[in-house]
Formats: sequence, C-alpha cells, structure tokens
Amino acid sequence: MANQIDERCNWCLGDSLYESYHDNEWGVPLHDDQQLFEFLILEGAQAGLSWITVLRKRENYREAFHGFDPEKIARFGKREKARLLGNEGIIRNRLKIDSAINNAQRYLELQSRTTFDEYVWQFVEGETIQNRFKSLSEVPATTPESDLMAKTLKKQGFNFVGSTICYAFMQATGMVNDHLVGCPEHKKCLALG
Repeated sequence: MANQIDERCNWCLGDSLYESYHDNEWGVPLHDDQQLFEFLILEGAQAGLSWITVLRKRENYREAFHGFDPEKIARFGKREKARLLGNEGIIRNRLKIDSAINNAQRYLELQSRTTFDEYVWQFVEGETIQNRFKSLSEVPATTPESDLMAKTLKKQGFNFVGSTICYAFMQATGMVNDHLVGCPEHKKCLALG
C-alpha cells in the first residue's frame, strides 16, 4: 500500500514548500476578495514561468506590493515601478509590474459594482467544479469556463489574464478541484466545494 506522500499529486513532490502549498492551499475554495486579488497578480506573474518560481518569491511579493493592497498598488507611479524593477526578490518584468498596477485599478473599478468573489465565482456558477482526473495528462490547460473568464476580464481592462492563466487561477482558488482522485486532498476539497 502506497503511503500518503506517494499518493499526492505528483507535480508538487520533492519540494517542501510546494508540498505544503499543495496540501494546504491549492484547490481549497477561496472567497476572500484580497486573497483572490493576490492570486490574480501572482498567476499573471507566473506567465511563462513555473509556479514554484512564483511561490518561492511570494513573501517578497507580499512585502513589495504592500500585502497586495489594491488601493496602494493602484496608485503606484514611476518611483514605485522603479523600486519594483530593482527588487531582486520578485520577477522584474516591466510588463508584469505594469499589469499588476493596471489590474489593481480594474479591480477597484469592479469592486464599486460587486465583490471580486462574486465576480470570479460566477464563471463556475458559485460552486467548485469537481473533476475526477486520474493522471496529470487528463488535466486541461484551459476550459470553456476559463475562456469566458479571460474574455470577460479582458473586456473589463484586465491584462495578463489569458485562458491558461485564468484556469491556473481557478485551480489555485478552488473554483475547480483538479487534485487527482488518488490524492488525499481530492476528498478534502470535494467536501469543501
């Protein structure tokens, strides 16, 4: 009989930070607006990179982006951008930094009409999509729901929100349960969703 570590989704194995993220956050339904905003910014920062790269820089991001306070980020100007571009603790990509500032502004506009939680969860009708994948090869990079989320966010002026990024966001925030069925976390997230 395989032990619990062997049953985890194998994408996280071999790195304690990754395993802890998998076991405690990934796939757990998230409904806090500011935490959802944090994931949106971090998933955008991931574009073209691996998630572990971003995860290792997460605390630096939290510090550099004032705890992902959208009101503060939305006001970042040239001086703040220069500070971020010089910060070795984050991904120093001008387009991604500009995107974080833009997305904070769009987020605040959106919040004047609805909560971010209600807005993003509408794409899954307010409930976690419970997938039953047995291997990583079955897990899609995009879905019709992530396509719609990406299209709608782009219409609202958000950027770095393509369908692949949106699907990763949906996985991370528990809008979909993509833990493999043999993973102990699948059942936990099934009960939460």
